[in-house]
This record gives sequence, structure tokens and C-alpha cells, in this order.
Amino acid sequence: MQLDSMKGAAGSRRKRKRLGRGPGSGTGKTAGRGHKGQGSRSGGGTKPGFEGGQMPLARRLPKRGFKNRNRVAYQIVNVGDLSRFEAGSVVDPELLKASGMAEARMPVKILGCGVIEHGLTVRADAFSKTAAAAIEKAGGKAELISELVKAAGETE
Repeated sequence: MQLDSMKGAAGSRRKRKRLGRGPGSGTGKTAGRGHKGQGSRSGGGTKPGFEGGQMPLARRLPKRGFKNRNRVAYQIVNVGDLSRFEAGSVVDPELLKASGMAEARMPVKILGCGVIEHGLTVRADAFSKTAAAAIEKAGGKAELISELVKAAGETE
């Protein structure tokens, strides 16, 4: 079988309706547009949301709010939650996701709520000032992932 001899299955292709082609077609005379009025004219009809001249709903309701298109939605992890990891370990987003403290595909931000007693190397996408201070006070390090990636690119 060649491509030029292939045909669609029986009944899979319907012929287009030819409007205004006599009374035998079922859509003769007014071609399914009814009698007179805006809908019967070419280019007629109203745009979506038009309410016949009445003030449209979208304009009757007050404007409200603002949505920042550049907002970054972070996974929040508190410093107090990091105390479950052993002293000296490296805590990164993969470890947080493996332990169920963060979900996949979202950047992680560490916040300063809670207390940490032992030093950890914490790698995250963002830190609050209080979180970074608490981690460093406990003898650990707060490392931004973006700076680590940049440093790795410079060494190559």
C-alpha cells in the first residue's frame, strides 16, 4: 500500500455542510442564520463578555490585588528542624527531600525559627539572616547553592 492510495476508515471523514444551496440542502435561504438582525449579517454577532450595552460584569467589579510574575516560591525549612541531622553532616536539598522535609522541584529556603546545637554544613537556595547567623553560631556553615555553582564554573 502506498501513501497516495490510503483512505480514511468508512465514516471517519464527514463532508462539510454547504450553507445556502437551495431548499433541498436543509440550510437554504437563510443558511441557518434565522431572519434579520445582527446575527444574520456578515461580521455580525457580539464579542465575548458583551451584555447588550449593560455595564459588563468585569467592569462592575472593583479591581483588586497584584500578582508578581517574578515571585519565587520557596520550600520552607526551619533551623530547629535541622537538629535531627548528625553533627558535621552536609545538609542539601536532596537530603531534605529524602528525609521528607521538602518536596521535589522547588527551591529551599532556611528560616531562623528554632535552635540548633551542633554544627552542620547547610546548602540551600536561600537563607534568612537569622537562620544563617544561627547556623554559624552553632559552628556550621550556610552555603548558597547559586554561589557554589558559580564557583564550580570558574574552576573549570
